[in-house]
Amino acid sequence: MKESTQLYLVPTPIGNLEDITLRALNVLKSVDVILAEDTRTSGKLLKHFEISQPLKSYHIFNEHKAVEKLLAEFEEGKTMALISDAGTPSISDPGFLLVRECLANDIKIECLPGATAFVPALVKSGLPSDKFVFEGFLPHKKGRKTRIDKLKEEERTIILYESPHRLVKTLGQLAEEFGAERQASVSRELTKIYEETINGTLEELKKHYEKGTVKGEIVIVVHGK
Repeated sequence: MKESTQLYLVPTPIGNLEDITLRALNVLKSVDVILAEDTRTSGKLLKHFEISQPLKSYHIFNEHKAVEKLLAEFEEGKTMALISDAGTPSISDPGFLLVRECLANDIKIECLPGATAFVPALVKSGLPSDKFVFEGFLPHKKGRKTRIDKLKEEERTIILYESPHRLVKTLGQLAEEFGAERQASVSRELTKIYEETINGTLEELKKHYEKGTVKGEIVIVVHGK
């Protein structure tokens, strides 16, 4: 393993730009290259903080092809920071493959602590937070029902990510499988101006969000069995 760090995993704000850390800013200003999930989105963030390091695209559709080239650049001694559009890289975002290959090639990695959506959603849900399971996004079609069936027996608090247009459908499916009276919480637009968290039973939450258009990034927290 090389002594000096060559790959930094850098969390970026999930909404409020003030959530960037001083260490994250220092790292982003010091590396040779910043790997970004979407260079347009990240470009706005970097411009705001007056960071001018070169940006390179690294996302779920090109990561397999990109890794080999990046490893060659690490061998040349380059340092890089990996960021996603928001939150911590590799948490429902690209990053796992690059980390695995870097470790296999003795490239030293550091992961900075920082923003991620599911922790504040869990803590403010009022549901047990001593033990929990993070499921990320449920499968859209194939394997969706199987995954929900397995979670029905889960005793720990369950955390899910969901998109606005599937929220009502997901709450309905969870109510059907877990029971309509199971306590849950939906957090939306965390750290942003219109942040909200609604608590209630799965059935109550479903009825609440059926009333109008849902917008924003969403975290569902469900009480375990």
